[in-house]
Amino acid sequence: MNGREQWGTRAGFILAAIGSAVGLGNIWRFPYVAYENGGGAFFLPYLFALLTAGIPLLIMEFTLGHKYRGSAPLSYARMNKKTEWIGWWQVAISFVIATYYAVIIAWALSYTYFAFNQRWGDDTGGFLMGDYLQRIDVVSGGAPGDVGALVPGVLIPLVIVWIITLGVLFKGVRRGIEIANRIFIPLLVAMFLLIVIRAITLEGALTGLDAFFKPDWSEIMSPGVWVAAYGQIFFSLSIAFAIMITYSSYLSKKSDITNNAFITGFSNSSFELLAGIGVFAALGFMAQASGVGVADVADAGIGLAFVVFPEIINTFPGMNGLFGVLFFGSLVLAGLSSLISIVETFISGVQDKFKFSRRKAVGIGGGLAAVISLLFATQGGLFFLDAADYFINQFGVAFAGLVSVIAVSWFVKKLPELQTHADGVSDFRLGTWWKICLSIITPIVLGFMFIQNLIENVTNNYEGYSTGFLIGSGWLVAIGAIVIGFLFARSKWKNGDLNE
Repeated sequence: MNGREQWGTRAGFILAAIGSAVGLGNIWRFPYVAYENGGGAFFLPYLFALLTAGIPLLIMEFTLGHKYRGSAPLSYARMNKKTEWIGWWQVAISFVIATYYAVIIAWALSYTYFAFNQRWGDDTGGFLMGDYLQRIDVVSGGAPGDVGALVPGVLIPLVIVWIITLGVLFKGVRRGIEIANRIFIPLLVAMFLLIVIRAITLEGALTGLDAFFKPDWSEIMSPGVWVAAYGQIFFSLSIAFAIMITYSSYLSKKSDITNNAFITGFSNSSFELLAGIGVFAALGFMAQASGVGVADVADAGIGLAFVVFPEIINTFPGMNGLFGVLFFGSLVLAGLSSLISIVETFISGVQDKFKFSRRKAVGIGGGLAAVISLLFATQGGLFFLDAADYFINQFGVAFAGLVSVIAVSWFVKKLPELQTHADGVSDFRLGTWWKICLSIITPIVLGFMFIQNLIENVTNNYEGYSTGFLIGSGWLVAIGAIVIGFLFARSKWKNGDLNE
């Protein structure tokens, strides 16, 4: 594809890749996962997972995109026509994630505004579920599966999020995505550094940091800790949902793939560590102010971001509004940079296969995602979001990663060819470790994770939801992504499209 768009600079690509990897999970998931799995001791399996799965998979996906010069579906089709469906499966996963990820960013945008005067009041949990989200079971006695009305407080910021995202994508790779990430990522780092500096000066901050960093070496021997480490690395690096293949396809032909992967991987982990310091310093302050232990206030996910942190902001000795704006503004920036990359995957796939212009692809693909996202902006939206997020990650992203690495290393046996390509453009040459990691270590770990999750979810209903609700909002979403992969792969390419 001689006319394929390209990044303006190598730095532009790296910032975009980092922007994709650094998302909401870095801030609200990693600190708690580390704390729950041995504190400082967790960093050993975490680093091992980064070097044996995270970076090797990044190198594989960077090389696939760079060598075959296409979106995920086109790159897999050029590698071997029988593997094209994997690319479409990953694109379908990205589409699903985009529909609800935008809604979470909309919440963060609302809370950035609320932070000016702590509009959430003293009962932060009640405000989130009742006043803001108007959750259907809270306001009208409904149940998971009921849709309810659109919530204006979510709908308005959601429209703004989609306008920004699609506006950036309309501009293209160099003038849109690259420029956006050149603004978002430095601003995100600067804002979060201010949060960390403020947090570590608070009374009780050292108590929180001690809880975060104090190693519990007995946890090292627990298989669950190692699975958690691999899971964190896998889910935080934007692997296996078409992003890194798509982004690397816009690189110039002489880009250093291996170094780019190491820079992206370690930058992502560095931000996770920074997030851990900021979050647990703030939690330590809150624990001391409340007269309880850190374990009593530590949380993850939506609870940490939209319930615990507003409580922390309420108890600040000064500059409450500024700290709140910095925190929720950071969530918005981290979310937007990731959402842009997620939507770009299906924009690029549609462009390659159906020869749509960028504007048409953005309008159709991005517009459809925006319309479907309205489901998650309803009074029952949180339940649909929770189920879709859990199943598309556990049985979409993780399973797609397992299938892709097995397909590349065992069935089409392309690792030697990909290694030759990566070595040809990189300063650092890949050794046997890379092939061992991808053909043995990663499949074993991902396979164990998949089987463990499958058994858990067949024997127990996630979060106690009804079976009917989980089938419609969880299992069918994950299975539907696979079906879409096969359906789109049946469509024929134009003559010459599969030539490298």
